[in-house]
Amino acid sequence: MCGINGIVRYGKAQTKELLNDINLMNDLIIHRGPDDDGVFISDTDSVSVAMGMRRLSIIDLSSGKQPMYSHDNKISIVFNGEIYNYREIKKELSDSGVTFKTTSDTEVILKLYEQQGTSGFKKLDGMFAFSICDLGRGKLFIARDFFGEKPLYYTETPDGLIWCSELKSILNVSKEKYPISRIGLNLFFRLTYIPAPYTIYENVHKLEPNTYLCYDLDDRKINTYQIDDLVFADRNVKKDISLEEAQASIRSLVEESVVSRSIADVPIGTFLSGGVDSSIVSLCLAKNNPSPIETFSIGFKNKAFDETDKSKIVANLIKSNHHEFIIDEKDLEEDVHNILVNFDEPFADSSALPSHLVSNKTKNYVKVALTGDGGDEVFGGYNKYYIGKLNQRYTTIIPKSLHNTIRLIGSPMLKTSSDKRGIRFKMRRMLDSFDYDNQFYWDIISLGFSKEKITSILSPTWYQTSIFEYYKEKSQIKNPKNLTDYRVIDQLISLEGDMLVKVDRTSMLNSLECRAPFLNKSIWKYTMQLPEKYLLNGWNKKFILKEAFKDQFPTDFLNKSKSGFGAPVGDWLKTSLKKELMGYLDKSKIETQGIFNFNNVQLLVENHLNGKEDSSFQVWTYYCFQKWYYTNHS
Repeated sequence: MCGINGIVRYGKAQTKELLNDINLMNDLIIHRGPDDDGVFISDTDSVSVAMGMRRLSIIDLSSGKQPMYSHDNKISIVFNGEIYNYREIKKELSDSGVTFKTTSDTEVILKLYEQQGTSGFKKLDGMFAFSICDLGRGKLFIARDFFGEKPLYYTETPDGLIWCSELKSILNVSKEKYPISRIGLNLFFRLTYIPAPYTIYENVHKLEPNTYLCYDLDDRKINTYQIDDLVFADRNVKKDISLEEAQASIRSLVEESVVSRSIADVPIGTFLSGGVDSSIVSLCLAKNNPSPIETFSIGFKNKAFDETDKSKIVANLIKSNHHEFIIDEKDLEEDVHNILVNFDEPFADSSALPSHLVSNKTKNYVKVALTGDGGDEVFGGYNKYYIGKLNQRYTTIIPKSLHNTIRLIGSPMLKTSSDKRGIRFKMRRMLDSFDYDNQFYWDIISLGFSKEKITSILSPTWYQTSIFEYYKEKSQIKNPKNLTDYRVIDQLISLEGDMLVKVDRTSMLNSLECRAPFLNKSIWKYTMQLPEKYLLNGWNKKFILKEAFKDQFPTDFLNKSKSGFGAPVGDWLKTSLKKELMGYLDKSKIETQGIFNFNNVQLLVENHLNGKEDSSFQVWTYYCFQKWYYTNHS
């Protein structure tokens, strides 16, 4: 696990300046790899290339130093991540006559590229972002994994190209000034995060998952290519697979994935929340470990957000060495700023806060933690998936005119004044989300501001319509209608832009590597072939996953409800964060910004603070944006 950086500059570059810049980029991400660093520079009269990396040593502790080079030094690589099937690929290459100097997965990628070119990238099972400089061909290749677990940013500059694992590296070495992106801004206020290929900055991009970029060092042209085939047209073609066969296959695939993701030369454990996903991952790891595993959970003194009782049941079942950390807002008060600004762009998923804390505590015991991330997207576990079924039934039975009346009367009655997200909150969210134009799912994933509310808080010059058009075209889903559509959209948008960003930044800030066994493309492709009823059976979410493992847990344990891994930020905004929030409500500052409608923002915040209406998601989103803005524009 590491962080990577790179620079291409044209003309007669100053080697010392180039070295200073790449070293600065490395220093800025030292938290991603405190164990080692490395730099490669190729300097000619016409073009110079520099690549750097920081390393967190997990595999091949003694000989895995980067950058790595081909035998003739014409090809070099820097790599961030883990390749879980590197031993199998290495054997295949060795059988064909390829020789190796190290036992690292980095060298496997390099040798695979030497033998098979970019077509070999599809063989990689893992989480990765890497760059390969092939001076012999005059090309640079930058690749990102299937799901987008590892980040990669890039920008073209007048004198070349810059790429990196974290935005801060670009912002600190580029001579360019990057204005705020209108579409990035609108995506943030709708979603609470910004998915690839966009960022908060114009002309700075995220490389999309399952993609490699080819940069021609001679003509400066960029082309991007899909690594692994994703034929969206075939996604609704389901195979005739019996329930028994599916259960056996899922159990086998999950157990194999957990085993493959437990390869390490350092101590390893699991995050155990007590939910279906983390419980199954912990169980599988414990079964395949000769000694008790380490498990870690975090809870809140605010009992509405605390679910440590479920994690204790699993820890006792698998006989793990369990570590439980109970926190309140005082534990976060000093860290909120550092957690949020480390994202380098606005990010308002409040579960980043407890994610940071559990990573911070866990790093004292292990260097690698397995997580349950991705289980909801892969197996159909979100409430919003069956709300999609409700939407279809509701809009068939209730005329649109009657719905508008029901919403006009019912929505105000369902307002809440506390950050509990109970039945009234869920009913109001569902009522507001029902849609008669087949746009329901694009609305339900908008956890920040609805279409109506975003137009009231953003000034007309900043508001942008049709912000999801790129994703509709890429996914070939304009009007999502079924579970398969919902899952594809989630993989494309929320998994890459939210869940994986949260885990990567919070764990890496603490120099901890997190691995997600459910994010295995073999599992994803298999579940895409299953009948939808195997995933969402009536109102039973993740049906096939629970059926595959139910005999391993107490009766009905896997069917117990569980809340999300959030934090009571709505309450904190009224207490420990109130003073700072009010500072972001200064009229002169807002008018100078020119982004917001002051009166409407003021009303939103004050109604939340005085308890008239709980607007935790919206006020927290506004707070996170302003914290990012004033950190970077002071």
